[in-house]
Amino acid sequence: MRKVGIIAKTHLTYPTEVVVDLIKWLEKKKIEVFFDNETADAIGLESKQNRLNIISMVDLLIVLGGDGTLLSIARLVAGKSVPVMGVNMGNLGFLTEITRDEVYPVLEKVLGGDFKTDERLLLDVKVIQESKIIAEHKVLNDVVVNKGALARIVDLDVKINNQFVTSYRSDGLIISTPTGSTAYSLAAGGPIVYPTLHALILAPICPFNLTHRPIIIPDDVSIEVQLATDHSDVHITLDGQVGLGMKYRDVIEIKRSKDSISLIKAPDKNHYEVLRKKLKWGER
Repeated sequence: MRKVGIIAKTHLTYPTEVVVDLIKWLEKKKIEVFFDNETADAIGLESKQNRLNIISMVDLLIVLGGDGTLLSIARLVAGKSVPVMGVNMGNLGFLTEITRDEVYPVLEKVLGGDFKTDERLLLDVKVIQESKIIAEHKVLNDVVVNKGALARIVDLDVKINNQFVTSYRSDGLIISTPTGSTAYSLAAGGPIVYPTLHALILAPICPFNLTHRPIIIPDDVSIEVQLATDHSDVHITLDGQVGLGMKYRDVIEIKRSKDSISLIKAPDKNHYEVLRKKLKWGER
């Protein structure tokens, strides 16, 4: 690996010296370093690129920040062969599982080719209004449909492979990947799913019918969610970062994407350790 891209959280909450030191360390190893406009502005450097250009130019992408920062990058990296090394600059993250103290030891191994990656599935999401596609996005964590604060319960008709499943009367619905199973889906009572499993989760938010429980389905299906109540205050949120309005009879079509994202695994750390520390299992 001779070309490395660095993308840091836009509003740096840690000393900019961390990024500067990383650039110097890489350059001493004869690595060509690229960084995006926001990162360059934060550390006072002039040489910069837009994020899409960086991804197409590098052999490795280092993302400094938290899980939210990595989620924003995932949609850009989708379908590219570049592996992503997520570094959490605060507490341990589910996606950014490499800590600040581990950056250089892990990088030594990565640059030498001694690393493993997790392939994380993505979702292709289409929003269809009056038979026309009005939005298309890729998602790493989840698709969420929820009502506004003052709206009544909504009815959401769900089909899987064009077969009717049920009408959820609830505050909303979460369609989650295994990667997103530890995000909003978990808060809504959904299960924790190992991140590389081929599965999807449907988790209703505060369902009116208490027999409506979260379910796990195969990831090779097509899911359709239609708003069956005439509400003006219903929203679609993608990975917690992209927001869209949803109107009566609008349909969300969700399928597994042919693209994926490769996350570099922290050596000597497994998913159960991340769960144990992040969710504070065993603490009293």
